[in-house]
Amino acid sequence: MKFSEEVKATLWELIDEMGANVSDYTVNPEKDFSRKKKWDFATLVKFIISMEGQSLKNELHKYFGYTTDCPSNASFNQRRAQVSSKAFEYLFNTFTEHYQNVSDKRFKGYKLIACDGSDINIAHNPADTETYFKCGNSKGFNQLHLNAMYDLLNRTYSDIVIQPSRSENEHAAFCDMVDRYNGDPKSIFITDRGYESYNNIAHVIEKGTYFLFRCKDICSNGIIAGSKDRLPKTDIFDCHLSLILTRKWTNEILNNRDIYRHFRNAHSFDFLDLNEHIFYNMNLRVVRFPITDNDYECILTNLPDDEFSTEEIKELYALRWGIETSFRELKYAVGLTSFHSKKREYIIQEIWARLLLYNFCEIITTHITIEKCTKKYTYQVNYTYAIHICRYFISKMAEKSPPDVEALISKEILPVRPGRHDPRKVDHKKAVSFLYRVA
Repeated sequence: MKFSEEVKATLWELIDEMGANVSDYTVNPEKDFSRKKKWDFATLVKFIISMEGQSLKNELHKYFGYTTDCPSNASFNQRRAQVSSKAFEYLFNTFTEHYQNVSDKRFKGYKLIACDGSDINIAHNPADTETYFKCGNSKGFNQLHLNAMYDLLNRTYSDIVIQPSRSENEHAAFCDMVDRYNGDPKSIFITDRGYESYNNIAHVIEKGTYFLFRCKDICSNGIIAGSKDRLPKTDIFDCHLSLILTRKWTNEILNNRDIYRHFRNAHSFDFLDLNEHIFYNMNLRVVRFPITDNDYECILTNLPDDEFSTEEIKELYALRWGIETSFRELKYAVGLTSFHSKKREYIIQEIWARLLLYNFCEIITTHITIEKCTKKYTYQVNYTYAIHICRYFISKMAEKSPPDVEALISKEILPVRPGRHDPRKVDHKKAVSFLYRVA
């Protein structure tokens, strides 16, 4: 059995196991899926995972082979209303955990886990006050916020938190994901500047793992700005900084603000109180390096000096961009911008399904060896085409004539051209009705 067939068989087996205990994953366990219909639990879940960006009617006809006994839109919506979005969350976590050590690429023995967030536009619904935003006289819009942890070298999402954008809290989501992380302690959590926080750093330290946070520069108002007098007076440095965090407010703390960091009750820090845990010692490594003639980048980390040089710290932070490209593939190749419902619960079902499909594709793709075609370039898989191939592979049409997934993906390759860059182009985009969406 080829690896792609093994991965598909594992996913199907997990879905069948859930179907055998369907009451654990339904809204009303006593009556949901009690009657036999066209939509059994396994068929429903497989269909939602395989959906693309077309209208629901087109998706149904394509999945069921354009036959006269194709289920109606109404029957699908009635069935999906019986399934909890927690079912897709469970399936995502179980499947991802099953393959987390199969392709275990590392950087000097360390797993690289990036954390970032991305907004997801959903159907316009002013009644959903948790996701609705009103801008002046405009119609307004609704959004969910996706918080993700992403394995940079193995190219899979390891954990997700979905929040209504009105109550978006990336710091709380980060702490939750770090706390429930059960991977190797030799893991490095890499974040961009928006995650700079004593509390976030402390959660990583208490987990016994490592962090690499981009932070505000020394002339700003971030963590290192308060201790700039203790840092080298040069533009470039790699040094250590020891701080004592506390909620107490005494003359000693007042007179040594470069060493102590005082937290008021309103400030979030989960490892301090005024009784048992009065002080928290935090040891940081601060790295500052130039990115242009006049601009500098600052990194906070706890990686040991004898294992990671300044150049390797720079290389690690550069690898963080992998989560940004994964968001692009997730939205536009997998289809996270196209949903088949206006109800938030159904949209969350599809978000988990898209993430599961992404991991399914990447687990297969990362096991494919690409031969070097020329001496000039190194080649990589065209991930957009790989996703299309894997999506067809799990469709009902592929059951009669399964494709050679590995051979097809290995033919769709692109040269890696280092140093290329293109500024981000941001423009507004209106929703396109299913009636006018391209096939």
